[in-house]
Amino acid sequence: MTCIVGLIDGRRVWMGGDSAGVSGLDITVRADAKVFRNGDFLIGFTSSFRMGQLLAFRLRPPPRPEGMDVFRYMVMDFVDEVRNCLKEGGYAQRNNDAEQGGSFLVAYQGRLFSIQSDYQVCETNRGFHAIGCGADYALGSLASTAGQPAEQRVRRSLECAELLNGGVRAPFRIEHLDAEEDNLTLPLLSAVA
Repeated sequence: MTCIVGLIDGRRVWMGGDSAGVSGLDITVRADAKVFRNGDFLIGFTSSFRMGQLLAFRLRPPPRPEGMDVFRYMVMDFVDEVRNCLKEGGYAQRNNDAEQGGSFLVAYQGRLFSIQSDYQVCETNRGFHAIGCGADYALGSLASTAGQPAEQRVRRSLECAELLNGGVRAPFRIEHLDAEEDNLTLPLLSAVA
């Protein structure tokens, strides 16, 4: 189920998500959003609505220590707090002695991160990313719409995913997060963005 899209546009990160809840061949259009704010973070999830609810209402991201690199903070402090949140909320699982959570995108400080089910942190250099069953369609759309307005690109990518994938449904929720001036550390991005 799901398509979550993130796009960096200068000092602003856009994120959009669909409303599908899928179980086998059944689909429910959900009222609870897959894209939401939690403090200084914009989060969009796939995997499980329970995981998303924990990230929205239980996760308390720790403050980033002054001078700490943003990527290091995401890998260490942020992910450690996510792991604790998912364990305490009864969502994290252990298989063959390896802990697993779920997948979600996070916008923070003008940057876009993908947190995978093994808690690895991914930051691409292309300036956009997508997760969920509609991700490939959304990524193709984002790559082909460079130069167009950011919100339009995000909406079009979700529409393409819905058109071509049975697990993606409107309505779409699109949000943006502006980077804070004081702590702005933008990565270098390729020309594709």
